[in-house]
Amino acid sequence: MRFQAAPGSARAKGMSLIEIIIVIVLIGTVLVVVGQRVFGSQDRANVRLAEVQLQNIGNNIDQFQMDVGRLPNDLDELRNNPGEGRWLGPYVREQDLTDPWNNPIQFQTPGETGRYALISYGADGRPGGESVNADIRFEP
Repeated sequence: MRFQAAPGSARAKGMSLIEIIIVIVLIGTVLVVVGQRVFGSQDRANVRLAEVQLQNIGNNIDQFQMDVGRLPNDLDELRNNPGEGRWLGPYVREQDLTDPWNNPIQFQTPGETGRYALISYGADGRPGGESVNADIRFEP
């Protein structure tokens, strides 16, 4: 048997305005907490992806050097034959030369501590910065 509320009783009226407001506030709070975790993890993932990407390009530069006998003058030589007979590329695709924030990856030779440096300027695309805007460097 099912219980049926008498017409006009509190059960027959449904949720009050206060109850609806409380539910909306709780749902909003949950969405904010989940959103912060998702967007925060996206930033960390982009930084890690940039680090791995720079290491991969570094490996391709090393392969270029073994094949051609010198370091490339710029990253474009990894995609297009610079006129060297021993070039066995392309070593990278065009999209490999931009970081996760769609900024071009920088190449310096020599680097500060190594033969060359690969640099992603982070989310803001400018030198320096903190957190996700900080420079990411790879120098073998």
